[in-house]
Amino acid sequence: MTEKLFNFGQRLIHDLFYFFFLLTTYFAITSPNIILGDNAKTGSGTTIVTAFFILVALAVIICGFSYPRISQGFKWLFVQHQVVTASVLLAVTVLWQIVFILYVHPVIGFDVDAIHEALIDPKNLNTMSYFSQNANNLPILLMQHWLAGVFHTTSWLFFDWVTLILTDLSALLNILCVAVLSRRKVPAAMYIHAGWLALFPMIIVPYTDAWVLPFVSAYVFCYCVMRYGHVHWLWKLVAAVGFGLAVAGAYFMKPSAIVGVIAIALVEGLTLLKRSTWQRLRGKRLAVVVAILLLSGSSGLSAYVAGNRVLDTQTYIKINTARSIPAVHFMSMGISGQGGYNAKDALKMAQLPTKKARADWSIKMYLKRLKQRGFWGYLVFLVEKQRNNTADGSFAWIKEGHFILDGTKPKGSGFGRMLRNFVYLYGTNLGDFRYVAQAWWIVWLLMILFAWSDRRQVTQVLRLTMIGGFLFLLLFEGGRSRYLIQYLPAFLLLATLSYERSLNVLRRLFSWVNLSM
Repeated sequence: MTEKLFNFGQRLIHDLFYFFFLLTTYFAITSPNIILGDNAKTGSGTTIVTAFFILVALAVIICGFSYPRISQGFKWLFVQHQVVTASVLLAVTVLWQIVFILYVHPVIGFDVDAIHEALIDPKNLNTMSYFSQNANNLPILLMQHWLAGVFHTTSWLFFDWVTLILTDLSALLNILCVAVLSRRKVPAAMYIHAGWLALFPMIIVPYTDAWVLPFVSAYVFCYCVMRYGHVHWLWKLVAAVGFGLAVAGAYFMKPSAIVGVIAIALVEGLTLLKRSTWQRLRGKRLAVVVAILLLSGSSGLSAYVAGNRVLDTQTYIKINTARSIPAVHFMSMGISGQGGYNAKDALKMAQLPTKKARADWSIKMYLKRLKQRGFWGYLVFLVEKQRNNTADGSFAWIKEGHFILDGTKPKGSGFGRMLRNFVYLYGTNLGDFRYVAQAWWIVWLLMILFAWSDRRQVTQVLRLTMIGGFLFLLLFEGGRSRYLIQYLPAFLLLATLSYERSLNVLRRLFSWVNLSM
């Protein structure tokens, strides 16, 4: 009976994942970002830059298929010497990130600006009001305040450097995670991460989306060391402590980022239904497992208690916790419009005097909107919201209100202006950036899509993490793919672990072409 429950759980994870993921892949392929030329939907058309990119890509593919000598050259460079090539490519990508930040480090708007203003004038009434309502951003404010004190600067450039370091630290931890799981795939992980980092301008947005990434990557890495690492048991205990600390850090930075922890617990709980699991849990192995559970739990709980104490006793900024916005408000917003931010709802939260009044109003609006949509209307809304949440490979770049406060048009001249043209709202090459980012996002998703035969436990953990992320964004405020960033470690790791199986499936599907892939 328990074996049947285990198999049912595995199938449920697999089937649920592919239900959501097929939708995501379809929406990505049909995204307006991939339209060539003038683009009425996004307002940012592509230029000769995209045409050149497509011509180069096609030339490389055609030459690789048509000329054996060129194909052998690619194989020699990217396969036979993949360790060196991948390392150089990743190093060049980091160098590119550094150059990008040196030339592009604008003042960012929305919540990011509120945090930065609090670093300069924490006694401003508007700033105190913002943090009273949005206490979830207090941890990143205190972290930035500490860094500003240590390095004696509050410049945007400095915090962009911090964001770069944290993002690249996440990439490093992901690659180390792959080394634990399958050392042979480390070069592939480096290729995939280089592609992501090269097209990830969020490094100039010092906010929780990017700052939570190393915490997520850290707890996944620690889990892999504990579960799959061929190391001395003492290292597993060290990883257990790291796991608890990383989970607590992720929770304080962005609570929804601990979805992966729930996925780990559920998948590991499923394995307890197997008789073979209990047969292996004997003697020293059982003692190590118990020690891991105790250490990870105690370190995480200790960090959680300590973190809350810091938040409760901090004196840097005066906030009124009675003004905090209830969680149900984000559910209410999540069912309005396209499922994203609702300015009218946010204004109402500021007007209502008590937390109970805000919660009651949010519940009332949630039920009203749910009733207005009806059963089938709500299902259609959820499908469309899945598109809004996951289709955009630029991760909703420039789609927040007042995203860049320096202005909507690039300023300056020379190389810096050329770069800014790719990331400013009215930059002439914004459509080119979105096209290339979308093309890479589609390739990334396809690397995952065709590996449906993979039922390994770590794969199921990553799939369930993504399911949890999809469900969270469907139920709460979403509406744009920026919120997907916190779950990117799962996407990156799953692409690395899945690309070979996906490639084999594609080889079989296109075997009639009689070309080596």
